[in-house]
Amino acid sequence: MSAHTIDSLGLAGAGMVLGPALDPAAAITGITSDSRNVTEASIFVAIKGVKVDGASFIQYAVRMSAAAVVTTLEGAVTALETMGGVSDVPLVIVDDPRVTLSRLAARFHPAQPAKIAAITGTSGKTSVADFLRQLWTLLGEKAAGLGTMGVSSDTVKLPGGLTTPDPVALHDVLAKLTDSGVTHLAMEASSHGLDQARLDGVRVSAVALTNVARDHMDYHPTTAHYTAAKLRLFTELAPEGATVVVNADDAVFPLMAQIAASRGLRLLPVGEADAAAADGLHIRSTRYTDEGQVVTFDWAGTAHEAALPLIGAFQARNVLTAAGLAIGCGADAEAVFAVLPALTGVRGRMELVARRENGAPVFVDYAHKPDAIVAALAGLRPHVAGRIHIVFGAGGDRDAGKRPLMGAAAAAGADVVIVTDDNPRSEDPSGIRAAILAACPDATEVADRAEAILRGVDNLEPGDALLIAGKGHETGQIVAGDVIPFDDAEQAQVAVLALDGDL
Repeated sequence: MSAHTIDSLGLAGAGMVLGPALDPAAAITGITSDSRNVTEASIFVAIKGVKVDGASFIQYAVRMSAAAVVTTLEGAVTALETMGGVSDVPLVIVDDPRVTLSRLAARFHPAQPAKIAAITGTSGKTSVADFLRQLWTLLGEKAAGLGTMGVSSDTVKLPGGLTTPDPVALHDVLAKLTDSGVTHLAMEASSHGLDQARLDGVRVSAVALTNVARDHMDYHPTTAHYTAAKLRLFTELAPEGATVVVNADDAVFPLMAQIAASRGLRLLPVGEADAAAADGLHIRSTRYTDEGQVVTFDWAGTAHEAALPLIGAFQARNVLTAAGLAIGCGADAEAVFAVLPALTGVRGRMELVARRENGAPVFVDYAHKPDAIVAALAGLRPHVAGRIHIVFGAGGDRDAGKRPLMGAAAAAGADVVIVTDDNPRSEDPSGIRAAILAACPDATEVADRAEAILRGVDNLEPGDALLIAGKGHETGQIVAGDVIPFDDAEQAQVAVLALDGDL
């Protein structure tokens, strides 16, 4: 790793300094927002979080002789009061330590893939990112994906966690991917990550918005705050001339069109609305089969047809959003369209995991929000001749207001509903189920998720289909602080084996 100094990282002149003067030539070996990782040659950035204020730990960073501390004026005052009014370490005062942390991390790990596409939205981020990674790979590019399921590439594999990692971890990953030869990266951008400036410093070439609906109301005080966080990707982070791929069928599209025009961004609409007809990917019709769908769409005045081995109408929009991003990053449109039929489904996203002996399929999907349940059930309906069954629950310690909305969505879109536990975390699972059942009183309540899945599979008749929603790719269930091994796909397969004696 190349040597870094206070000056090369751009900290000198970043803000007023209290205490000793900064040494521009001081060598820096690390940047952290965790006081436990502070060393003499590191910079500590005091972040005010939801539960903990990093300013409370400035005294420990000073005690460890950090090279510098970045904080707000308020944080510095708090720290100086604790330390008796004197700091032996330079305190750099900035307006937004989060932004400064991201910019420092970008300079500390400067290498990034040449083409980076960032995708935000309430639903579909993971699918779009993975479809884009697949498209680039099929076109011969060395590509990777980064998001909810971790890093996906042929050269670097890291575990999942946050949809958008903290800035230091993020830029470390970007550098490792670049060093391994990755030139194209598709990454998810969560509302948390955007609100907390984790992506500031990432050099994006194209950006996308899948949709905006209710989500993360346990973090965002209002829906307007949530929407504003999403829009930062377009109002602040996308550079002039970047391609913006937007769902033309979403209510936020007119606002996105205004943002693109005001910032000199190339707008590429995707969807069935007329807005997509002139300059975007316009979906004209879809023919559904038991195994997928055939989509007819227009691009630049020419009709194209693509057979997609994917279930759900929303998947066509996700695929074309990925195609729009590939085009926006420089790929030839006709070459992109030619490889669309080779795409494969994403783990835990409307994934066919089992099939009854009578032909009834079982799908697993990550849908854990009201609009996602609506989309999943509506997308499944054209493929199903009989009844649609759903097994689902809601997570604990999260937005409680969405629980009855999820129940209502399930009652409206499915024929048979079983309400069970998701990840109750520290909450009483029965209370979570009761909130859901208030909006779908005709549903069956089965607390144990494995039993609920078994009942759902057992209920299937020829022509029916079962959707197990909420956990998708997850392999554990969080109950009272413990993570219990649990995989919806595996449980569905066990249920079919138990009932039919054959997977």
